[in-house]
Amino acid sequence: MPGPAFLEGDRIDLRTIEEEDIEFLQEGVNDPSVWIPIGRVDPVNRAQEEEFFEEVVSERDAVNLLVTADDARAGIVTLTSKGAEDDGAELGYWIASEHREQGYGSEAVELLTEYGFRQRALHRVSARVFDFNDGSRALLESLGFIHEGRHREAVFLDGEYRDVHWYSVLADEWD
Repeated sequence: MPGPAFLEGDRIDLRTIEEEDIEFLQEGVNDPSVWIPIGRVDPVNRAQEEEFFEEVVSERDAVNLLVTADDARAGIVTLTSKGAEDDGAELGYWIASEHREQGYGSEAVELLTEYGFRQRALHRVSARVFDFNDGSRALLESLGFIHEGRHREAVFLDGEYRDVHWYSVLADEWD
C-alpha cells in the first residue's frame, strides 16, 4: 500500500514514497517507455534503486511524490530546488505505461506546481523535455508552461544526439 496522501486531486493522489514502492520505481525506470523519455541510459538494479530512495527521495531540498490512482501506483512527480540563491525548482515526472493518456500526468504536474508556488514560495518552476517527447511538451504547454528554448543536440540518447527543450512558468503567470 502506498504511503499517506500528501496532496489530493480529483482523480489522483500524490503520496509519500516509501520503501515498499522501490520495486515499482525500479520497474518503471527500467521500462524503455520511461527510461528513454527521462534520459536514463543505464539499467537500475535493486541496490541502485534503494540508493536512489535513500539519497534522492529522502533529500531535504526536493519533493518526490508517488502518483496514485485508486490507490494503484501510477508514476512519480518531483520538484528539485535549484539552490539557495534561486527561488526556483525543476519539475520531473513519469507515468507508467498502463496509466498514460488518462490525465494523471497533467493532474500530478498541476498539483505539485501549485504546491510549489503556494507552499514553498517558489518564483519559477522549470522542466526539460527531449525533442521526441511530444506528449510531455503538450502536457506542459496545456498547463501554461512557456517554451524558453532548446539546447541543440545536448544529450546522446537512444543512439543519437537529441535536443533538450526547456519550459518554465512563473508564479504570477500560474494564476
